[in-house]
Parts: sequence; C-alpha cells; structure tokens
Amino acid sequence: MSRVAKMPVTVPAGVDVTVNPEVVSVKGAGGTLSLACHPLVRIQLEAGKITFAPANASREADAMSGTMRQLVNNMVVGVSKGFEKKLSLVGVGYKAQAQGNKLNLSVGFSHPVDKLMPEGITVATPAPTEIVIKGADRQRVGQIAAEIRAIRPPEPYKGKGIRYADEKIVIKETKKK
Repeated sequence: MSRVAKMPVTVPAGVDVTVNPEVVSVKGAGGTLSLACHPLVRIQLEAGKITFAPANASREADAMSGTMRQLVNNMVVGVSKGFEKKLSLVGVGYKAQAQGNKLNLSVGFSHPVDKLMPEGITVATPAPTEIVIKGADRQRVGQIAAEIRAIRPPEPYKGKGIRYADEKIVIKETKKK
C-alpha cells in the first residue's frame, strides 16, 4: 500500500465532508470543492478522519489511493486555510494593478495586458511589483499563477519578467569578443 495513503486525513472543525461512491465533496469557509472518486480506491469517513485503501492488490490501485488521499487533503486544507502564490515583477516600468477580479499588467509591451480571474480566485497587489493569487483550489491557483508568469517569463540575460517570489533565475554571461 502507498505510504501516503496510509496516513488518514483529519477533518478540522468547521469543515463538512461528504463521501459518496461517486463524489467526495468538502465544504468550509473557503467554499465548496468536489472530486470524482476513482473506482480503484475505497474512501471511508469515520470519526473526523478520512481513510483511503486500494480496492484491489494492483499497482495502479496502490498509486491511485495515495493520489486520491493527497487530492482530498488539498481540498480540506483549501477550504479551511486556502492556498496562495506570490509573483514578483522585475524590470524597469513593470507594474501590476488589481481591479476587482481583473489584473492589469504593464510588462514592457506596447499595450497593457488584462487577465480575468475565474470564480473562486482572488488577486491582490500589495505593491506595484508584487502579485498575490489566493483561492481554495490548489490546482487552479497554481494554473493561474503559471498563466500570469507565461505572459512575460524571466529572460536569462537580465532576469527581467514575471517570476515566482521564491524563484531563482540563473543569469547567463553575455557574449565576449
């Protein structure tokens, strides 16, 4: 059995979990998330703990039980605490501005770039060169952060562009004569 799947998911106070044969849904302060159950995994909710077990002895069932456990754990953490990604803008004149559910970027193009945030994702700009993306769904928060970074990824010679706050850019040496 997967080592990850052996650890049960603890449900904190204020979070409601519903386990059906087809769907696991988690409801909390951060919203409601649901996930389709995989047929190779048995999920049980008892006494505030969610346990996962493979339905048979196959290797796929083992792997999928650990995957399902982690996905459900991410949903529980997301609706209770939430997830966030921080991006920073590096470059002269690069700035970001949040306007409701829209992010307005000035990143060296001849025109400003607008990025509309989907429902459940909030964006904030504590400083003109910082972007903070928050939400309950870990996958969507990471996907939106990756899409914003892809607008102007960091270039290797000066490091200008949009990067994750903890990302290290290796600067290349310029050509020599």
